[in-house]
Amino acid sequence: MSKHSKHSNQVRIIGGQCRGRKLVFADADGLRPTPDSVREKLFNWLGQDLTGMSVL
Repeated sequence: MSKHSKHSNQVRIIGGQCRGRKLVFADADGLRPTPDSVREKLFNWLGQDLTGMSVL
């Protein structure tokens, strides 16, 4: 069992109105969520003003 198996089928929303909520998804071979640190870095590169934009 992986040391992170408790959280393996969920991803935390890191910004916007739904910040902090967790999404649960079905198990699938080879599927894993992008780590929080990578998502945060991506949005830092994009800039802080994403007014009117939606990202999934």
